[in-house]
Amino acid sequence: MSESKRILAIDFGERRVGIAVSDPTNLIAQGLPTLYNDPSLFSRLRSVVSKYNIVRIVVGMPYTLKGEMGAKAQEVLEFVSRLRKEVGVEVSTWDERFTSSLARDAIRQMGTKQMARRKKEKVDQMASTLLLQSYLDFQANQAQRGA
Repeated sequence: MSESKRILAIDFGERRVGIAVSDPTNLIAQGLPTLYNDPSLFSRLRSVVSKYNIVRIVVGMPYTLKGEMGAKAQEVLEFVSRLRKEVGVEVSTWDERFTSSLARDAIRQMGTKQMARRKKEKVDQMASTLLLQSYLDFQANQAQRGA
């Protein structure tokens, strides 16, 4: 696709996995179609990594409101461990608190009809996009401070 090195964000779920990719400059996040969490998930993720020249994957970590790792965090850590072995690129975690509720709000504010808002795939896609945008904004801010 492009020679630029991009970042992929994953909003991991038991049934679905929301994914988003950065633009070539790593400034803007764009949602990709949601993947189903089935036996072919890692194969499809390897395809996305190859197609978009992904050099880093950021996986949403479900911290509690107190900033601690909740029950779902262990499942995400197991996924991250396997992902590192399967895709061969750097994988890190990023705080995903509130991304799903923010995604639902954003979809509602965009004037999306109620029936379309109920599609959980759309919420997963938006959540991964918000997750990645938050990560990209943080990285850009860190780079400005260091400059």
